[in-house]
Amino acid sequence: MENKSYTKQFILLSVLLMVFFLMNISLGSVSIPIKEIINTLTGGFSSKESWDIIILNFRLPKAITAILVGSGLSVSGLLMQTLFRNSLAGPFVLGISSGASLGVAMLILGSSLFGGFFLTNSISNWSLPIASSLGAFLVLSAVIIAANRVRNTMSILIIGLMFGSLTSAVISVLAYFSEAAQIQQYLFWSFGSLGNLSWNELLVFLIIYVIGIAATLSVIKPLNSFLLGENYAKSLGINVKKSRNIILLITSLLTGVITAFAGPIAFVGLAVPHIARMIFSTSNHKILIPSVLIIGAIIMLICDSIAQLPTSEFTLPINAITSLFGAPIVIWLLIRKKKIFI
Repeated sequence: MENKSYTKQFILLSVLLMVFFLMNISLGSVSIPIKEIINTLTGGFSSKESWDIIILNFRLPKAITAILVGSGLSVSGLLMQTLFRNSLAGPFVLGISSGASLGVAMLILGSSLFGGFFLTNSISNWSLPIASSLGAFLVLSAVIIAANRVRNTMSILIIGLMFGSLTSAVISVLAYFSEAAQIQQYLFWSFGSLGNLSWNELLVFLIIYVIGIAATLSVIKPLNSFLLGENYAKSLGINVKKSRNIILLITSLLTGVITAFAGPIAFVGLAVPHIARMIFSTSNHKILIPSVLIIGAIIMLICDSIAQLPTSEFTLPINAITSLFGAPIVIWLLIRKKKIFI
């Protein structure tokens, strides 16, 4: 009976995902009828050639990016909340996003300290993702080394937060010595964006995303055992240290690639796991992982649709919309249902 109810919920969520996917492509400065979008996506042509160009070159990559970002951040948040057994843990608690931000800051803001070398010789379509990935990798390496030296999982959480504070301090110093134009460029990157990826960049993003999600499916049993503590996991024969490192790597991989290609996007990774638990009333990761994937994608598509202001040429920062749209919903859900976690 329970499985049947889950099936209905997954079918409903899948239908909603398709509806919001088509709606996201339809809305924008130029409104395109959904029927025309379906014709284009199924290999045909719309009634206007310009619509085909808009759909295939701009809106379809952006909608796919929204799905990858929303689902990836949501899974990362679920992993962190389970590993640390903390309902306030999110995908950025390890400091990976801060490390990625530091990499971008070194590229954009560091030119004031390094004679403009970075800015004049490195800015290209791939430079920001590469700089962001290098910064995330450095922090990841430090966190993994620390994780192998401490036994308490909560110590890893504190270490991650300290790395985040440290990188934020370095960014502040770089900003202090930077020019207004460089600070503005970094600020725009920090707002987050879903619409800047080419098909080649999206392909790289998708490959890394698939690797991260596939690895997540391999740690379902350790995740369920961690809900009752590390001692319980050990009693089931789980290699706690190995599983913990794998979960940290998966989270870092997903968070790092998302920050590299879309910027630091808040709220989604923290809130979606709570929403999934309330909808499905379960803590079983066999149900939670696919549910947060779908719900995260839906919420990001909705936020992006709001951000692009239908019939307007302006696009609001996606970071602002995710918080403005999501935070009140989560507060309402948490007040409505007092018990929110394990």
